[in-house]
Amino acid sequence: MSAKKHTVRVTILNDEFSIRSDTPPEHTRAVAQYLDQAIRKVMASGGVVESHRAVVLAALQVTGELFEARSAMKETDASIEALSEFVRPLLPPAKRQGASS
Repeated sequence: MSAKKHTVRVTILNDEFSIRSDTPPEHTRAVAQYLDQAIRKVMASGGVVESHRAVVLAALQVTGELFEARSAMKETDASIEALSEFVRPLLPPAKRQGASS
């Protein structure tokens, strides 16, 4: 069974878009607003005049944030796994099996 599709109208750089997505409309609006703000920030820096270049630079910036977040999540996962390995021997034997997933 597939998730219900929502169609949401959003505005990015004064252009309206209809976005069809499985995510809740509030999420789609928040994502569009984040992108709009990122583009406007690039344009406000004064170094970029053409909107299409600002969009590309903002997309690179947001993608960089995504990569950083993924890296931080991997580091957190590794830390949790190391902590789990440290704590597992301290648990009662009955609890050790459930902790080793």
